[in-house]
Amino acid sequence: MNVMISPISDCATGTIEAYVPTVEKPWNKQRAMHLLRRMGFGGNLDMVTSVLSESPSAVVDAIVEEAMNLPLLEPPVWADWGAEDYTDADDELVDHFLSWGFEWVKAMKAHGFREKFALFWHNHFVTQWQTYFCSKYLYQYHKLLQTHALGNFRTFTKEMGKTPAMLVFLNGNVNTQFNPNENYARELYELFTLGEGNNYTQTDITETARALTGWWVDNAACADPTFMPTWFDNGSKTIFGQTGNFDFDGVHDLLFEQRADEIALHICTKIYKHFVNENVSEDIVAALAITFIENDFELAPVFKQLFNSEHFFDEANIGVHVKSPLDFFITFIREGDFPINDEILTLMGYAASQLGQTLFEPVDVAGWQGHYSWITNSTLTTRWQMLTDVVGYLYETAPDSLRDFAKLLTNDSNDPAFITKTIVDHFTGRGLQTQADYQKATIVFKYEVPQNYFDDGIWNLDWEYSDAMVALLLFHIVKLPEHQLS
Repeated sequence: MNVMISPISDCATGTIEAYVPTVEKPWNKQRAMHLLRRMGFGGNLDMVTSVLSESPSAVVDAIVEEAMNLPLLEPPVWADWGAEDYTDADDELVDHFLSWGFEWVKAMKAHGFREKFALFWHNHFVTQWQTYFCSKYLYQYHKLLQTHALGNFRTFTKEMGKTPAMLVFLNGNVNTQFNPNENYARELYELFTLGEGNNYTQTDITETARALTGWWVDNAACADPTFMPTWFDNGSKTIFGQTGNFDFDGVHDLLFEQRADEIALHICTKIYKHFVNENVSEDIVAALAITFIENDFELAPVFKQLFNSEHFFDEANIGVHVKSPLDFFITFIREGDFPINDEILTLMGYAASQLGQTLFEPVDVAGWQGHYSWITNSTLTTRWQMLTDVVGYLYETAPDSLRDFAKLLTNDSNDPAFITKTIVDHFTGRGLQTQADYQKATIVFKYEVPQNYFDDGIWNLDWEYSDAMVALLLFHIVKLPEHQLS
């Protein structure tokens, strides 16, 4: 049973033209944090201040360029291990799976945009570790996600089809002229490029499977993929009405030549739904698709155009996405700039897995459905409890970090209503819906401090128990419906 988060009507306006701040649509903290949340995993007050000192277009371009130039993660010692390199394969494989997932979570916390997009593509070009069960394949697959996250989509698609994790997961490694297997060919069209039923036929799938034959990987040996000429179907194939002896590269070239419009619309729709709004603006997607095609399927120009657009910054697109578990946890830590050690970060990755988002293990080939599917009666309390535990850990181990956070965010105010509203608004995309909601939060923050302490100015954030008061407010915030949204 899904728990509904307060729906917001689809009334977004604005065009694909670059956003230029106005009195009606100012370049303010709300929009800056919206940008940081959608292009990454949020940001602390220093990041927001830095962003606001630049124009929106300069910020977007800089974020994209920085992400494109970001070095890949250092390869682990087992990055090229074959079966012969293991001494206790079952335990070592699980250890590698868990440790590399943790490295990715750390990268999400440290960087943001590239990892946000690598995660997006992980849920597009889905593979499952339990199927290929090889550490080298895991690393190669993840490296491919990071390498092409903002690169050329056509190249990305070609490379993904040959990576061992995908060859094993969708049976490309057993697709031969003697026994063609259609699994990858079907998903290449249905999920990865065209969209379900979008201008392809069963015959196209069958003939494409023939064109993709010949690639083999010895999964048991954790070996590199090899092209086996004798396994390749060397006969004529007819795909999209075109006849020829298409091979792996040839069929991909044909796909992007003959179905460019369909690919562009499908991918840009998916990008829009994930990063802007579940309710798709066809006009915006159509404009993005034109940019995609005109730039020969380079992704960076599409991202820049989308995140620079006045439509993206429209208030109706702010705070309307249910955060994924990883987004929920990592964004909170980044926006609070809280001192979290590796042990707590590991527990957060584990909690995300308990909530259904296990890195390298999406639920099926279609991936995590996202949005409202992340919130159910059972998962909601786990989301609350995990962040409540994190706040409790901070209060026990670094209480001054809570006090200092509040002082920095509010310019050391001693007004409890102002402090409450400022902190609440910092962690929610659109703030709370009513003044009564803010008053309730203020009561939580004030706890049992006598009212005259506030009225007479006796109380301030240096007061002995102010760290506990901030903790109580954060306990309250993490359970708010508005905090589940980005």
